[in-house]
Amino acid sequence: MTRSTASGPSPVSPAAPAVTALDPDTLKGWFQEHQDLAVIDVRSAAEFEGMHIRGSYNVPLPLLSEHTDELAERLGSRVVLVCQSGARAEQARQRLGGAGIGTAYVLTGGVPGFAAAGGNVVRGKARWDLERQVRLAAGSLVVLGLAGGKFVSPKIRLLAGAIGTGLTFSAATNTCAMGQAISAMPWNKAAKEPTRESAILQFPAAGKATPEAKAS
Repeated sequence: MTRSTASGPSPVSPAAPAVTALDPDTLKGWFQEHQDLAVIDVRSAAEFEGMHIRGSYNVPLPLLSEHTDELAERLGSRVVLVCQSGARAEQARQRLGGAGIGTAYVLTGGVPGFAAAGGNVVRGKARWDLERQVRLAAGSLVVLGLAGGKFVSPKIRLLAGAIGTGLTFSAATNTCAMGQAISAMPWNKAAKEPTRESAILQFPAAGKATPEAKAS
């Protein structure tokens, strides 16, 4: 599917591809116009604590994936999905699309891009984002495999090959098993992790009023 940057809501003909990418300036404009929308941050709770868009909801991707249908039933007509770079938000968009939400947008540049564009964000304790941790872990394992293959045993070089294969599979399937594993590490846990009750049920059932309490 060809992705393009959305400049605002517009009807899409049945034959035209859906516009899914949303630039930060457009989102800023929607906030200023008090548009009725739900901005869902699918990063981990720790990343969300580090910095997030004011007014966004934190529904980490694993939780969203587990309760996709239930969440879809509670969302309105305009949904913006955000993460660090856009990869996890795109996975969330595809899952919600399978549950009937065909108009969800993915924020270009993620939360950092929105902040760089002058968007209103809430900053907390600085943390390494998950993508950066994945790059560090993968790079370290490749170096370890090459060094071990030279100084210990040639068989250890297979570790570098395994990491390369895993990264290729990750790109092809738009998933990241290493990222999921690292996200479960203690340093990536927040004091209060989102749950079905606190994250999914914070959205009103269809036809009910929008909840007043959002993330500050």
